[in-house]
Amino acid sequence: MILDSLQNAGLYETIHPRFKQAFDFLGTNDLNELPLGRIELDGSNLFINVFEITGKTAETARLETHNLYIDIQIPITGTETMGWLPGNKLKENAGPYNPEKDITFFTDKASSFATVEPMDFIIFFPEDGHQPGICEGQLKKLVVKVRV
Repeated sequence: MILDSLQNAGLYETIHPRFKQAFDFLGTNDLNELPLGRIELDGSNLFINVFEITGKTAETARLETHNLYIDIQIPITGTETMGWLPGNKLKENAGPYNPEKDITFFTDKASSFATVEPMDFIIFFPEDGHQPGICEGQLKKLVVKVRV
């Protein structure tokens, strides 16, 4: 997991070959003006989901992992809290892996929480259990999906 400001995105471009393209897009577009939906940057290898969520509590938000994608999550219109638990501590599957949505949910609860301010980002790798969506009210956010 990595948490930082978009102003520092250049520090992370070498972690994965597709990160530079993702951060270049994020740095040259007004994220407030992006339309809801999917924006493809490199087909299924690199895309952005822009959506609105209704906030959850830490008790109702679910931990999840992805096998095929790294998430770069960015709240746009408000602050979002996201939980984290290392993958090797995830024990309680809430169901089987869904290959269509590349997601597995867990009933475990996060051991750490990060507050992510608007226009900051948090990166979750496949080995990171993450519990997004903890906030009050409505929130516009985007999730960059980077194929591993």
